Amino acid sequence: MTHKIAILGASGYTGAELVRLIATHPNMKIVALSADRKAGMKMSEVFPHLRHLDLPDLCTIDEIDFAGVDLCFCALPHATSQKVIRELPKSLKIVDLSADFRLRDPEEYAKWYGGQHDALECQDEAVYGLTEFYRDEIKQARLVAGTGCNAATGQYILSPLFKAGVIDFDHVILDLKCAVSGAGRSLKENLLHAELSEGYHAYAVGGTHRHLGEFDQEFSKIAGREVRIQFTPHLVPANRGILGTAYVHGNAQEVYDTLAATYEDEPFIEVLPFGEAPSTKHIRASNFCHIGVVADRIEGRVIVIAALDNLTKGSSGQALQNANLMLGEEETEGLMLAPVFP
Repeated sequence: MTHKIAILGASGYTGAELVRLIATHPNMKIVALSADRKAGMKMSEVFPHLRHLDLPDLCTIDEIDFAGVDLCFCALPHATSQKVIRELPKSLKIVDLSADFRLRDPEEYAKWYGGQHDALECQDEAVYGLTEFYRDEIKQARLVAGTGCNAATGQYILSPLFKAGVIDFDHVILDLKCAVSGAGRSLKENLLHAELSEGYHAYAVGGTHRHLGEFDQEFSKIAGREVRIQFTPHLVPANRGILGTAYVHGNAQEVYDTLAATYEDEPFIEVLPFGEAPSTKHIRASNFCHIGVVADRIEGRVIVIAALDNLTKGSSGQALQNANLMLGEEETEGLMLAPVFP
């Protein structure tokens, strides 16, 4: 069976990544691509690296006949998806890549995103899209909310450790380096080459990054009490990739054994040999996540490092992984591409 797919917001980085991945999927066919400002253009004009593919021209959302669509990916800007998704057919399966449905509490959404949620009826049915932890719920879902790329990285490191109770809940520091594509394709002065190259900087320092809302929600749910980690993101002059480093209090061997057991049967998450640290070079343009555990020189402290591609495992690859589950496909279909190296 061939599933008919629409991608809304196909002119952004995550939209293009979805096209690249779905092109290798034997049971999916893209039948509609929307892009508001670039409607009427060919996808090859917007992304020349996709010119070898037979794709529909970009159009507006209003021009799409959703009666012929099985699943829709929404790669639209934050605060846009909720208004669009609210009007889509109720029979349509949807994977949203924005932040609009990640936070279950409307007050938390308003706190982190600065406005009231306009589609609470959809929020009630949305399933959080971190595949490895919500697999059964995703299989039955109509609407899945993809995670933030930073949030995914931190949760792959920390969620199993909170669940097993092998680290001190109140002494967790997460330091994260993210490539510039995580900021999207819109023109921004601080992302110009002359502004960004030859250095990197911390941002949203002191607990203002929006993905903290996801950490608060998910870690507190696991722990059964309020958990607040210390988190600082950094923007690095690279095109893609995230490297997350967590500093925790616990026993290094217990931490390693917990992560190794948690991810033993996961197709996309690999726990490296004890003492080995991962690199973004080794997961580039793939749906894989590598995790390393190193004992600190101070007894009782452990360093856990994860590397993933922010556009793939952190966003579009995760979205396709979820779509596979929703459509009854093999979870790995279209996602076993090897990383690009060097």
